[in-house]
Amino acid sequence: MTPLSRVAFIGNSLPRRCGIATFTTDLQQAVAAARPDVKTLIVAMNDQGHAYDYPPAVRIQIRDEVLADYVHAADVLNAAQVDVVCLQHEYGIFGGAAGDHVMALLSRLAMPIVTTLHTVLAEPTPVQRAVTAKITDVSARIIVMADKAQQLLQSVYHVPADKIEVIPHGIPDVPFAEPDQAKAIFGFTGRPVILTFGLLSPGKGIEVMIDAMPLILERCPDAAYVVLGATHPNLVRQEGEAYRESLMARARERGVQDNVVFLDQFVDQPTLLGFIAMCDVYVTPYLNERQMTSGTLAYSFGLGKPVVSTPYWHASELLADGRGVLVPFGDSTGIGEAIAALLTDTPRRQSMRRRAYATSRSMTWPRTAERYLATFEGARRGHRLRMIARHNQSISSRGAPAVPEMQTEHLMAMCDDTGLFQHAVHSVPDRSHGYCVDDNARALLLACALTAPGEQRLPEPMTARFAAFVQHAWNPDNQRFRNFMSFDRRWLEACGSEDSHGRTLWALGACAQGDGNASRRRWAAALFAQALPVTETFRSPRAWGFALLGLDAYCSDGRDDATANHMRFLLADRLMACLAAVETADWIWFEEGLSYDNARLPQALITAGMATGTPAYIEAGLRTLRWLNTMQTSVGGGFRPVGSDTFGHVRAAPHAFDQQPLEATATISACLAAWRADGDVQWKADAAQAFAWFLGSNDLGVPLVDLETGSCRDGLHPDRPNENRGGESVLSYLLSLVEIRQLARANAERTTLAPLQTLRA
Repeated sequence: MTPLSRVAFIGNSLPRRCGIATFTTDLQQAVAAARPDVKTLIVAMNDQGHAYDYPPAVRIQIRDEVLADYVHAADVLNAAQVDVVCLQHEYGIFGGAAGDHVMALLSRLAMPIVTTLHTVLAEPTPVQRAVTAKITDVSARIIVMADKAQQLLQSVYHVPADKIEVIPHGIPDVPFAEPDQAKAIFGFTGRPVILTFGLLSPGKGIEVMIDAMPLILERCPDAAYVVLGATHPNLVRQEGEAYRESLMARARERGVQDNVVFLDQFVDQPTLLGFIAMCDVYVTPYLNERQMTSGTLAYSFGLGKPVVSTPYWHASELLADGRGVLVPFGDSTGIGEAIAALLTDTPRRQSMRRRAYATSRSMTWPRTAERYLATFEGARRGHRLRMIARHNQSISSRGAPAVPEMQTEHLMAMCDDTGLFQHAVHSVPDRSHGYCVDDNARALLLACALTAPGEQRLPEPMTARFAAFVQHAWNPDNQRFRNFMSFDRRWLEACGSEDSHGRTLWALGACAQGDGNASRRRWAAALFAQALPVTETFRSPRAWGFALLGLDAYCSDGRDDATANHMRFLLADRLMACLAAVETADWIWFEEGLSYDNARLPQALITAGMATGTPAYIEAGLRTLRWLNTMQTSVGGGFRPVGSDTFGHVRAAPHAFDQQPLEATATISACLAAWRADGDVQWKADAAQAFAWFLGSNDLGVPLVDLETGSCRDGLHPDRPNENRGGESVLSYLLSLVEIRQLARANAERTTLAPLQTLRA
């Protein structure tokens, strides 16, 4: 193995996120100092593309909400042949839901990734859990800064213990010094100084310290409490400086305004170290136990300062066994007594200072850099075998020894001379529910898909029967398709749903493009043109999406159809408008809730964008599909379709059940469309994972399909599979199987020609 020569650090260098920015820069400089032969660079997040004064090591900037920037950064790092990428992760740094945009970068990298998790949540949201699972999966090593974080990674996120390293927060290596000189510089000569530093926001417990000051001043009348740091920019945007002003008013109400000093400023590291050097006691009165890492706590401890703190996770570990003083949350009396006792007991205070300084020598940046470098080397040693194993998880290895053969026995049994039955009781066709155009349109889609190379076409009479059902469903009086038909061939409605109309258009477009019968292609094109204009009046996003998928096929032969071209942009723009109206940072979707056939909406935008050369459509489709895939990923990393119990809930995480086959089918198609759009192999892996759901890689661990007959169960209940095997389910499975078989065939051809390229294709 060649020596380590290039390391990239992905982090942040913006003032508003100074903790991660300081850590990233300090770590990069420490590694560069420890190994001058290693070239280092920083990939910095930039929230709005502003011209910030970055450190010299910043070579690449990423606008946090621009996916193309993440892709570009990956391309640059790969081209530069970087040996290791070290990600500094915090949910608020990266764009997308819970920062999932970073996966657009990580999934494309060819080198090992070592991730430092600055936050590990004990109770993550479903999106946070899914994003963390993806990051830990692609990372060769995970670094955390506290034992508690290691425990949570194992118990909550199921990360293997041998993948986790605990490396404490680094600290500057500065001499032990008395505070007098620094006090003189900052104008606090002769005064006992208590210090808190950080972006000002609720939750830091500053109110508690202000309430404690009268008690402290009884014993130390000259004491000064210095609150150093600007107000958090997010808070400023929401309410200006109202929070800071409320704290100042609180100090006046307690009569301690002359002893509480607010310094509203961002500070560079030398200035921060000067302020820490001047304090006699450093205090972190945080109100939330779940603070996993505090850089200022580590820095103050490392400079040999007595620390009084509430028992949040990082402080509980660092200050245990008398290395500092821990007081209960929100206890102003307790914190006041603890600080006053230290300020009036010089021998005890000095003893605590010396112990903190001596204990922290293993945390200095040179020692921290050594441990990171050792972790980098360990990640590199196992990288080649790990990547080969990961990328070789081909479709044939996910849930079955090989991609299944195409079997249509059950499909044939579900048909009569009218068309395809809707439902079955177990595997027996249920005549009582008759037929619908929805399923017969899907069957026509399958018939067209089976004209692909290497597949056995359906019998011609069967394909003709599906087409005849669609033709008979057309109601020229209202220019709409009927949907439901009874077993005795009576239409049960004059007009079907908008969604069924859109799905039928999709089938007609596919038939016009790829049916094996030229006459039927002409029929399909003519009926498509007749049935398309009414969709302009539709209000269903899924009907728009289905129609767009039909337009993609219909227009692929270069037809000069002004109406079709107009409708393609009209319907795509409507989906974009829905997304713009509903999307937030945590809800990247077109509607206020998740429903059925969800992935067809991103798929429709991606295909429309590819066909029309509209990048905005593609980007929106990829963005929403990434978010949807996050919502459809179980804790263990498997595919978990949106359960039908979710329907009707507003902005809610998906319910796990009941799970239905058409969700897997839609996800597979959408992911493969995304792969064709941007070439990210993760999309193929996601499609394969969704297909594995059919074969038993699901929450119940049971296969839904009978590989001998091609039948498919109707779904999964919480405690059992649904044993009925209706028309929609068998078509969902067979449509997915066609796509997976075509993908496997293409992969096999690439493997024959270029094995190494296949791993990266």
